[in-house]
Amino acid sequence: MKFSTVGVLRTDHFVSGILLLSQLFLSSLAFGQNTLPVPDHIVILFEENSGYSQIIGNKHAPHINALAHMPNAAVFTQFYAKAHPSQPNYLVFFSGSSQGVEDDDLPDGIPFTTPNLCAELIAAGRTFKTYSEDLPKVGYKETSYMTGKGNYVRKHNPCMNWTGTGPNQFPDTVSQPFGDFPHAGNYASLPTVSYVVPNLEDDMHNNYCGVPPCPKTVARADDWMYSNLDSLQQWAMTHNSLFILMFDEDDNFHGNNIPVIFFGPMVKGGEYNQKVDHLNLLHTIESIYGLGHAGNSANSSSIINCWLK
Repeated sequence: MKFSTVGVLRTDHFVSGILLLSQLFLSSLAFGQNTLPVPDHIVILFEENSGYSQIIGNKHAPHINALAHMPNAAVFTQFYAKAHPSQPNYLVFFSGSSQGVEDDDLPDGIPFTTPNLCAELIAAGRTFKTYSEDLPKVGYKETSYMTGKGNYVRKHNPCMNWTGTGPNQFPDTVSQPFGDFPHAGNYASLPTVSYVVPNLEDDMHNNYCGVPPCPKTVARADDWMYSNLDSLQQWAMTHNSLFILMFDEDDNFHGNNIPVIFFGPMVKGGEYNQKVDHLNLLHTIESIYGLGHAGNSANSSSIINCWLK
């Protein structure tokens, strides 16, 4: 008896075709993930307690608004913080979770051992540092430093809650005074990702008028950004680096809609109105460098439509 091999061959071809299509589909997914740029450096400047409508278009913030109108600046009109007051937002952006913290007090249960952006970067062979204005010394652990003209507060420096030698912990040397931030001509020595945290006088936190937005408060922070980071912004445009201006929260006045601006040579300028938040931004940075996704960042998604292809 002779058996026909036609059906077998057709079945084999069908299966091979399915496998090929599956491989192509998976490849397309991988390509989609790789459409995110990979900046050599990301520098994130944190400001405080201001809503989108309080800053964008405000004549007392001319430098921020000039940045927002640059051809390589993406302005997010529907970017939302996660909580009130400040500290839970810093923790969410750093670790994908508020770690159960609901106030600005020194957290219970520290040092934490949960996944976080700094530990992920270090595990991947990359680097992270926070540069805080008025931090009196590297790795300073106290809750504040208000001696003389100092206006540093630990609640704006989330990495200090993970310093140690246990799981997902790291040396306290990741916390640096802003005086150690690289100067023009040495920006290439920046970490892969860095936070820049002005003091309470220079980040729009201390309000001099009672009701925000206080012109003096806004103008002082705007001038600080220009005086300290304008040359960094210019350098970023020619050195594959990304500058991000963001706020922690809106001080509970405008639904937590905060100003966020991306600026760099990989950015497609314009306004973007998709609703995004601190978790989306954390997920984006983690995805850019091929990291894991800490906490609730795993349930979020990357910001993908603001990049030049």
